Amino acid sequence: MQRFTDKVVFVTGASSGLGAATALRFAREGAQVFGIGRNEAGLAALRDQVAQCGGSVRTMVVDIAEPAQCRAAIAACVEALGGLDVLVNAAGRHAFRVTAQVTEEQWFEDLAVNLNGPFFLCQAALPQLLARRGNIVNVASIAAQQGQPYSAAYCSAKHGLLGLTRSLAMEFMKTELRVNAVCPGGMDTPQVRNIEFPPEADFELVMRSAGVRGMMDADEVAAVITFLASAEASAIHGAVYLVDGGKTVG
Repeated sequence: MQRFTDKVVFVTGASSGLGAATALRFAREGAQVFGIGRNEAGLAALRDQVAQCGGSVRTMVVDIAEPAQCRAAIAACVEALGGLDVLVNAAGRHAFRVTAQVTEEQWFEDLAVNLNGPFFLCQAALPQLLARRGNIVNVASIAAQQGQPYSAAYCSAKHGLLGLTRSLAMEFMKTELRVNAVCPGGMDTPQVRNIEFPPEADFELVMRSAGVRGMMDADEVAAVITFLASAEASAIHGAVYLVDGGKTVG
């Protein structure tokens, strides 16, 4: 399929995991991809993968915790590729911490990556997306649908990201802009494989968030993201798609 020929797609978190899988999927479908991340080595690997499939990608090292860098990245994308049709906020940060031990710095860092960054990117991208009848796909989490232990900052930010999605969907209801969200469950990504729990964690509580079907491949979630960004999903606006292998069904 070539659903994104002549479309410009901006993907965050593109240096690894879901962001990289999403950027590669868009590139394979004909998009001009602008991928950002904090890891240049990961972005270089993405460039190699896209080159192998004959796609188009530009990359930029960006820390989305910094609003000025968010605005600069959107401006760089528009300057380099002539516009913007799709914004995918796929970057995320999750660290398990005992709530009583969370520092102010850790709290604000988690919110900056998981909520503030997506807000400032959406804000900067809106003029282009409105002009080109584009769309936004925000990547939240099943943590936005249920509580998770040792994840106060992460859950708060992801709940907030769903609020941002729905607020934008309502505000721009009378335009052709579409705004939707995806809530993935656990994926087999470097971040998840390297995750650590506090020594005093109660794993009976932790395992309540585990699914019977195990971890998903990031490309399975990327497939839903690209669908929501495509013309096939033209009637979908303000929706939240659970992509979790049934973890939240009960």
